[in-house]
Amino acid sequence: MTAVRQLKWLIPTLLGILYFGLAPALSQLDYGFMPKGGKSLLLEVLGSPLDEKELRKVIEARRSEAEWRETLAARAKTLSEREQRTLAAYLAFNMPMQDPKGTAEKAGKPAELYAALPRDGRELAWNECQICHSLFTSHLTQDRGVQAWLNMFQSPFHRGIKMTAQEREEFARYSAINMPMKIDDVPRDLRF
Repeated sequence: MTAVRQLKWLIPTLLGILYFGLAPALSQLDYGFMPKGGKSLLLEVLGSPLDEKELRKVIEARRSEAEWRETLAARAKTLSEREQRTLAAYLAFNMPMQDPKGTAEKAGKPAELYAALPRDGRELAWNECQICHSLFTSHLTQDRGVQAWLNMFQSPFHRGIKMTAQEREEFARYSAINMPMKIDDVPRDLRF
């Protein structure tokens, strides 16, 4: 067999192996099964296309959880009670947005402004908890209040997590509202 003939079948074969080998791993990267965090819920409530002026009003406002729920009540009718609580907790704790780097101020498009928002509890859990251990046993099945979630960060192996105090509080608030999940709602591949 000549080198050209070998390449004709070798390249598609290697691409196929690569695709089928990576597909299962990539499919596990979706955290859509987890309850939505405040950032995702805000996008849902504000709608698409995202109105920059409206988003800037949210970013600059200071309200309590109760005030946010009242302010967003008419627009958040499609959200469940738990989702409304999650969104209100996210906004009450993270707004007005602290932006020491001026990212929000420099944002030229609504998508850039949205990207500058603080990470929500779902993002934090997905991106930080799985570095060392299973998300299932450490987070998804735990029933704790805000303070108990915050206390978790005091254990020696959690002290090194690269999360700010604000992110830890956001994580704790999200988790207290949304956890535990029902076992059947967690994909089998993540139940370990």
